[in-house]
Amino acid sequence: MTAVAALSRYAPRYALRIGVPSGSEWLRVDHVLEPDSPELTELLKRDHDASGHRSAHANALSLMSFYAGRAPATALLLWALEGRVLDIRPENLWVRPHDGHGLAEVAIREARFLPGGLQTLYDVVLTQHLLPLSAELHRRTRAGLRQLHGGVAAGCAMGFCAATREQETVSPGFLLERWQTFVAKAPGELARLGEVTEAGGKLVYLRNTCCLYYTSDKGSDSLCGSCCLTPREDRLAAYEAGRPIVTV
Repeated sequence: MTAVAALSRYAPRYALRIGVPSGSEWLRVDHVLEPDSPELTELLKRDHDASGHRSAHANALSLMSFYAGRAPATALLLWALEGRVLDIRPENLWVRPHDGHGLAEVAIREARFLPGGLQTLYDVVLTQHLLPLSAELHRRTRAGLRQLHGGVAAGCAMGFCAATREQETVSPGFLLERWQTFVAKAPGELARLGEVTEAGGKLVYLRNTCCLYYTSDKGSDSLCGSCCLTPREDRLAAYEAGRPIVTV
């Protein structure tokens, strides 16, 4: 439990509540994944209200990016640092929606670890969780699976990148190597959907897909810093200069 709690010092997204939470605002992830679940409807509504999306598929893509960047973050960083796989199977995981984008909190039943290594991590983060969520969002909204998987890739990448953005950091080179190991054989062809690289002494993600956030009312027709609609060189220059960007 100490190792899990300590990860929050790297970035707020790694904070994880231990223990079954109480309160109707908490959503159990295995319920979110059920077909036509009211829990997923609630997550979509909150993201829509926060952004003013003009289409259902843009709503789904935005939700996928923000969700994937928060729900599995602690497990991804813990695997990167220690090689252990936290038991974040859907039945052991709860999320509390934010009033705006994404998730305010994530809770886990207990700080329990599963046997196995990378293949187990793929199973609990992707095969049992984020890829089925993508499939359900595709079924509901007709958002493209490749674009949804692009949100999965971007969110998972931030599980590695965000730890290099605080004053006390993990080595960018070390986390880049761990990301490359993770993504090389990840289900969903995540390796083809973007690139993690170093810019300005930190790891950043360059997407090969677009989340369409710029089409929303709150997007103000501006592109996210990682968006594939901006040339790669311009994205890297912006990251190097430390200009404000939108991230998952």
